[in-house]
Amino acid sequence: MAGTEETRLVMLRGNSASGKSGIAASLRERFGPGLALVGQDNLRRIVLRERDRPGAANIGLVDLTARYALDAGFHVVVEGILHSDHYGETLTRLCADHCGSTHGYYLHIPYEQTLARHATKPMANEVGEFQLRDWYRELDLLPGDFETVITGDSTLTETVDRIMSETGLVGVPALES
Repeated sequence: MAGTEETRLVMLRGNSASGKSGIAASLRERFGPGLALVGQDNLRRIVLRERDRPGAANIGLVDLTARYALDAGFHVVVEGILHSDHYGETLTRLCADHCGSTHGYYLHIPYEQTLARHATKPMANEVGEFQLRDWYRELDLLPGDFETVITGDSTLTETVDRIMSETGLVGVPALES
């Protein structure tokens, strides 16, 4: 088991340049102390310096980090591309094991919009259109109708407001820092 009845677990998934990191950062800023961000890119690229592939070490590290933070009483946002064929079993088990409220969101942005957004990112020179196309998965949802799909016409503020409201993070007291 992971967390308590009071902790909230939020899965935030989607293709590259769909807005996951910006939404996660805004959720944390809005909530304040007591909300842990478990970012796939940070653990995979910065901590472990590994490529995204089935069975990679970062999959277990994402799970372990989320569980540790939940057990310490933090609300947790897990964010990343988190392809269902690589992470699906692990994420499904984490959600099933969580004692509190669990919510999943999939940010659905069409490939053309993904490509345009990616061009504005610092890593645009490192990752080209061919690689981006290889990464892109149309509605790569986890099994079990777990995730709510949010489309690209939802603004950052609208999306953050929605997630804060639906997860019950609005009005939840932050942890003492």
